[in-house]
Amino acid sequence: MNRFQKLFSTFINNNSGKLHFACHSHHYWPDCTREAQLNYWDDSSRLVDDKWGEIFSKRIPNVQNLISEVLNFDRAEDICFAPNTHELVTRVMSSFSGKIKLLTTDSEFYSFSRQLNRLIEENTVEATIIPLEPIDTFEERFTKESHKGFDLVFTSHVFFNSGYAINGLTEFVNKIEENNKFIIVDGYHAFMALPIDLSKIGDKIFYIAGGYKYVGSGEGSCFMTIPKSCKLRPLNTGWFAELSTLDNIDESQVGYPTNGLRFAGSTLDFTSLYRMESVLNLYKNEEINSELIHTHVQNCQREFLKMVDGLNHSHLNRENLLYSEERDHGHFLTFELESASLVESLKEKLSLNGVLTDSRKNRLRFGFSIYHDPKEYKAELFNVTL
Repeated sequence: MNRFQKLFSTFINNNSGKLHFACHSHHYWPDCTREAQLNYWDDSSRLVDDKWGEIFSKRIPNVQNLISEVLNFDRAEDICFAPNTHELVTRVMSSFSGKIKLLTTDSEFYSFSRQLNRLIEENTVEATIIPLEPIDTFEERFTKESHKGFDLVFTSHVFFNSGYAINGLTEFVNKIEENNKFIIVDGYHAFMALPIDLSKIGDKIFYIAGGYKYVGSGEGSCFMTIPKSCKLRPLNTGWFAELSTLDNIDESQVGYPTNGLRFAGSTLDFTSLYRMESVLNLYKNEEINSELIHTHVQNCQREFLKMVDGLNHSHLNRENLLYSEERDHGHFLTFELESASLVESLKEKLSLNGVLTDSRKNRLRFGFSIYHDPKEYKAELFNVTL
């Protein structure tokens, strides 16, 4: 094992003989997360009901600070946590009265797309949905449409069904911010993958992400940064939003805190927060940052494509590869094939060789991680016939 793989030794040993190329979907967990999970149990048994004080006074601020360092975000207290990003997005959307005029794309995560379609059915949202493709003109088309002005703009940083990444997020946000007060950027496939700098746009946007993908802290640890001095009053609110100083002491209406807890919900299992804290601390102590991870993954992708070139495969080839430009790409490569059935057949054959991938309809995705070693990309494992 190399230096990085040693940090994931338990998952790797338990999956011996497998190449895990689905890490953009469900990352292996570093070894430190097991101790973190047990620490939560120990704290619960030691503190019982008093654990909430420990969590909100120590654990949450620590994770807020660690996330802020990764994002270059200078208002750590303006980070809110939830079990999933869907909960956070719907809480923001509940802040608007009347019909919401919304701008988004046709390539957002499934829960958002499903929720949006349901709200459209109920005539509570008027949505303008911009196709991601053709990708060469996407940013221009999306920016132009944004100039019409919307209540809410929602877009991904890295798109889940292709791997395409918005290159120059700061410039992109500045272009669409002019006529749109509230912008949500889904950063789930970017956080701890691409280098991210919110220093110039963090005051303007909601940025949502979590630990299930590239952090490797498992399910249940999602977060959202909020715009500076945000005054939205979510209709969907819970008792966690009562836990800090309120900016409104008028007892005739529900008050909200001045920090990220404004968008907090209710009781949840904080095991995931302990796991996320352990991973982010590990990376900090090991001097592993997003830049180092990104450089390693880009090298893995280059070596993978060299191996693919040598296969002369009828399906796994550059002609079927989407968006091969490194500067516009996240940490997975996507092959677009003729049909979903062909993708399923190819995925099954690869799985028999220990190569684990995942797919979206007629697109086969190969994810890369810090726990990959290009020396393990053996051509015979990929040269499958259908």
